Amino acid sequence: MPHSTLTRLPVRTARPARAGAPPGPGTDTIAVHAAREDLTALGVHVPPIDLSTTYPLPDIDAGGESYENLATGGTLGEGHSAVYQRLWNPTVARLERAVAALEGADEAVAFGSGMAALSASLLACVAAGTPHVVAIRPLYGGTDHVLATGLLGTRVTWAEADRVAEAIQPDTGLVVLETPANPTLDLVDIAAVVEQAGTVPVLVDNTFATPVLQRPLDHGATLVLHSATKFLGGHGDILAGLVAGDPAWCARIRSVRAVTGAVLHPLAAYQTHRGLQTLPVRVRAQQDTAQVLARWLHDHPLVRAVHYPGLEGCDPAGLVGTQMQGTGAVLAFELGSYADAARAAQRCRLITHAVSLGGVDTLIQHPASLTHRPVAPEARPAASVLRLSVGLEDPADLVADLEQALRPD
Repeated sequence: MPHSTLTRLPVRTARPARAGAPPGPGTDTIAVHAAREDLTALGVHVPPIDLSTTYPLPDIDAGGESYENLATGGTLGEGHSAVYQRLWNPTVARLERAVAALEGADEAVAFGSGMAALSASLLACVAAGTPHVVAIRPLYGGTDHVLATGLLGTRVTWAEADRVAEAIQPDTGLVVLETPANPTLDLVDIAAVVEQAGTVPVLVDNTFATPVLQRPLDHGATLVLHSATKFLGGHGDILAGLVAGDPAWCARIRSVRAVTGAVLHPLAAYQTHRGLQTLPVRVRAQQDTAQVLARWLHDHPLVRAVHYPGLEGCDPAGLVGTQMQGTGAVLAFELGSYADAARAAQRCRLITHAVSLGGVDTLIQHPASLTHRPVAPEARPAASVLRLSVGLEDPADLVADLEQALRPD
């Protein structure tokens, strides 16, 4: 392959100013301090963990009012009881405030996994009588599967990014997209989709970019989804999901969480919140190494193609540097065949052959066989594609591992 070119961009560190408002604190500052403002008054340096499953009730009437408020999607009121952990937990709420601050959202709602967060968003549409979803492929395999099967009572119309308006129906409740998309890193112009969607809310899966590199609400999206298991947690040791948006939507989603029991455990909330402190540093360092690997793979004679924002031809709409403030830490590459891909994945020694992404160690996996196995054949990634989630190792060591894994027998 010819020598590659890669867009090099500084990563934005300051929040964009709202119209007529002074600039807010930078992303790094928000990541470290968000939802920790009360710690000095509490006399502690790190947030406390509240593991209570139940909470004292001041009296029967006040307890009943608290229960009603929380079970229907409200937030904890002054002097009210949290009642029960399924309805509210202060450690979980602290994480929610932090993620909302990073995404520039009013509120956020935390769940036990990214799929639980997505499911609650879809069930909120079904409950409101708007079960139709317009979705743009590619998507994470689990998202694609739950939409394609209609398991939660939704109907889906698959649409190209520039044909969303044609797919809208009277009962459309959401437009769903992921950018960069899993696993081929396709980029979608969020503002263009929002314009086509009109009054229909747009949900953007921001797992790959994180709020360090992209803030969908700044481009008109209504909801932002995260599998916080990935970059937000960042260490491969928690399962978590979040949805961020406006108070009305978050109340609808919280009410689903309350009755389905999909709340995040407080200990996982604490670990995810801790992960946010190093999120910007990790994402930038991983991105730097991903750029090295993308260029190296692009120039490798056995690699047919590399999918990575910033490589020539991978960003036709020019979204890197406008919508997305960086190129990210995940890439995909194509070899000659399924057999070549399987052999390369299995021969990696330093790089772990495993699903998931966004952790401090580099992972490689075969999407068509694993994360995207449930996807319809016409939309499934090619059998020759491998996905690489780049960690914090020395780039030279990762290159050496890939070199020996790709070496012909």
